Parts: sequence; C-alpha cells; structure tokens
Amino acid sequence: MPRAIGTLNEGPLHAALKAWYARPGDRLEVPVAGYIIDIVRGEQLIEIQTGSFAALKAKLQALVPEYSMTLVYPVAQEKWLVKRTAEGCEFGRRKSPQRGSVLALFNELVSIPQLLAAPGCALEVVLIREEAVRIHDPQRAWRRKGWVIAERRLLDVLAVQRFAAVADLATLLPQTLPDSFTTGDLALALACPRRLATKMAYCLREAGAIVQVGKRERAYLYQTVAGSHE
Repeated sequence: MPRAIGTLNEGPLHAALKAWYARPGDRLEVPVAGYIIDIVRGEQLIEIQTGSFAALKAKLQALVPEYSMTLVYPVAQEKWLVKRTAEGCEFGRRKSPQRGSVLALFNELVSIPQLLAAPGCALEVVLIREEAVRIHDPQRAWRRKGWVIAERRLLDVLAVQRFAAVADLATLLPQTLPDSFTTGDLALALACPRRLATKMAYCLREAGAIVQVGKRERAYLYQTVAGSHE
C-alpha cells in the first residue's frame, strides 16, 4: 500500500502548481516503490513540496538512488494576506511587506543538504505570487493574535530557477566574497539575516561546494571548492 496519499490532503497551492507543471502525456499521482509521486514524466519523477523538506526525507532517501527526480519548491516573492471568518467570509485583503527570494530554499534544504550530490536529482525553486488565507484560532497562534494560515493559493508564477547540480547551487554565492569567508561575510554580501547565511553555508558544505578551512576569532572560515563557483 502506498505510504503517501495524493489529492486527499492536497492544498490549493499544491494542486495549482501540479496543474501548472503538468504536460500532455504526464501521469499524475502515480504509485512508485510504495510512494505516491505527484508527476511522472517518462523516467522522471517530479515531486512538489510546499512545506517542510523534513517530511520528504524518508521518501527521497528511498527513491533518489533508483530514480531521476526533480523536487519543486515554491517561494512567495509577492504575498497577499486575506482574513476569513469562521463562517467562511473573506475580508481585509492586503499586501505583505515581505518578499521571498531563492535563498529561502536553504531554510528547508538543511533537512536534506546532500540532495543535489545525487546523480539525476534536481531542485526547482518557483518564485510565485500567492494569496495566504488566514483564520482566527487563538489556541494555535497566540503570537500572531490568533491568526493562522488556513490555505495558500497560487496567483501567478513569476520565475523558475533550476539547480541540477551542486555547482548550480554554488552560483548563489556572491562574487564579492573574499577567498576565505565567514557566515557574517556571507550575510553582509547577500544582505540577508546571519541565520539564513549560516544555513546556506551548512548546506553548501554538506553538499561539497565549500569547505571549512579554519577560524577567524570565533567564526568558522570557509572557501569554495575548485570548480564549484565558476
């Protein structure tokens, strides 16, 4: 019996991305080695993940050694927030000031940092315009005054960036980095939070794109591996 269900637990964003990706001749919701795969295109497996990569770890560990797989991950470059009452009426639509970037993938890739080191494995980051519908549930989200995201909806696909190898991932390293750099240097060069830069460095190190070469005071120093940042 397949270990993962398909459309029964499928949210609007996942369903819309699957429809956007699907081509004539594709097979949808196909059992493969005991798992349900979103799209099978010839010998290629395409899996769309709108949430945590950690939830896919066992699935990928089972399938990646035997199959060519593309993992699709959406990032909201533009987000609209909509509130919904308990009766289902929507109100208060506004644009979020936050803008996502491709770098957001490292928040999830920390769960499976060696993914792109596997032959035939690729990652596609889909930058989207989305609508996030919130409902009021104080027991689930007291820090946000009780408002939680009930569903995400696709409004538009803005761009797709494909990473088919570790070297592709390394292209996200800024050219302005010094030969040896810390996560602080990386955060400054990318204008991103230090925590995200630390996750990026961890992923690139585990994938073999950078190596740890020492310390600068209390911070680890890294260097790119020859050929990975051309």
